[in-house]
Amino acid sequence: MPAKRLSMRKIQEVLRLKWAKGLSNRRIAAACGIGRPTVSEYLRRATEAGLAWPLPANLDDAHLERLLFPPPPALPADARGGPDRAFIRQELKHKSVTLFLLWQEYRQANPDGYQYSWFCEHYRAWRGKLDVVMRQDHRAGEKLFVDYAGQTVPIIDRLTGEIREAQIFVAVLGASNYTYAEATWSQSLPDWIGSHVRAFRFLEGVPELVVPDNLRSGVSKAHRYEPDANPTYQDMASHYGVAVFPARVRRPRDKAKAESGVLVVERWILAALRHRQFFSLAELNSVIRELLEKLNTRPFRKLPGCRREHFEQLDRPALQPLPAEPYVYAEWKKARVHIDYHVAIAGHYYSVPYALIKREVDVRITRNTIECFHRGNRVASHVRSHHKGRHTTDPSHMPESHRQAGEWSPERLMRWAARTGPATAKLIQTVLGARKHPQQAYRSCLGILRLGKAYGDARLEAACRRALTLGSCRYKSIESILKHRLDEQPLEEQQELALPDGHDNIRGPAYYH
Repeated sequence: MPAKRLSMRKIQEVLRLKWAKGLSNRRIAAACGIGRPTVSEYLRRATEAGLAWPLPANLDDAHLERLLFPPPPALPADARGGPDRAFIRQELKHKSVTLFLLWQEYRQANPDGYQYSWFCEHYRAWRGKLDVVMRQDHRAGEKLFVDYAGQTVPIIDRLTGEIREAQIFVAVLGASNYTYAEATWSQSLPDWIGSHVRAFRFLEGVPELVVPDNLRSGVSKAHRYEPDANPTYQDMASHYGVAVFPARVRRPRDKAKAESGVLVVERWILAALRHRQFFSLAELNSVIRELLEKLNTRPFRKLPGCRREHFEQLDRPALQPLPAEPYVYAEWKKARVHIDYHVAIAGHYYSVPYALIKREVDVRITRNTIECFHRGNRVASHVRSHHKGRHTTDPSHMPESHRQAGEWSPERLMRWAARTGPATAKLIQTVLGARKHPQQAYRSCLGILRLGKAYGDARLEAACRRALTLGSCRYKSIESILKHRLDEQPLEEQQELALPDGHDNIRGPAYYH
């Protein structure tokens, strides 16, 4: 774009400093606060106009402007060849295409056409008349704006009559305004990720950037300059080779395309559904897909073509190809390795190499697998189990002789228990023997032995004696005995019931013969 034209008063000052004072162009530029090329340009125009200093006394600003910036030759519009502004706007969406390049191509086709400054002014004036949504220029295949609509759609359960509100996901390509929409049950992370996967499949390609709003599912920590994307969201982005660029907080222009797309979906899709009833999510999405096709093929009001045509011409060729396999939803969590070299995930325990005891690992959780990472390297992989309280142990993760990095061992636990008492030692031995691998019982044993610090060794010994009698050698049982002071009560001995030798109501075996 050409620089803004200086006022006639400042142009006169440039001429005065040059012709009256004899200053160099560098010094004139510094004095007037403009660039040296600008000084040279105005001096060239003044020379071509035949001006000299001092300027004529009857020369006003309007006359001076006409001399320095004469209008283009009075040629018919057809002969001049006015620029195709809609074509210019479409071409600017292509990567590395500039307005100056398009002007050069225009002048090659129209030698008597407009100069660059007039070319730019005419284009800017035309663009300013477009809708606000259409003013933004986006490169083809660059950005996909995603957000949820403010409106929801009720879905009725046929059996119970319960009404659930379905959320509407909207995705809009920046260059073509090609739009995708679908209904999901919630805005939770699984639905959020699934909507992205289906949107990429709908587009049959992947953009360079995805621009989400700062919602919790997409952004774990909102920040003006460095927002943090959710780890699962980032994992999905890495799978598709797309970058996540969250919109800044309280910066609506960053997501104007998404907001305008949401508005279009609400007007042309959701408004059309306001009097309809739906009884399943699939039924609603089927109708949305039909209305979405009509929306994308609906002609623009002030531009030629429609969303689908612009998509085929601009975005589709610039999109990256889809990966061979779609993304499999996975959640990421941080977990600390216990002394038994296991991490707890949803109540189940999975082993990692014993060298990582007390270290923090990143856990990737899918429907069927559990993967553990330490400093970016995968250290363990297990088939996911839904049995709470149980262990999944890889023998390769164990130290030799089942020792816990030289710190804990069954022998050490037994020595500690023996110092408390024989009942405690027997109970710890029972707990260790109940597991396939003794290391799986370390945590329970330590919890039981540490109760002695809170209640005393004497009470712990009595509680273990009672637990052995009852056949309940779990940590919670012993804790309950101590908490309710049952260890201080005498054990009830079972007595054999002796039947009386004789009684009026006892007939004896001879009665039945």
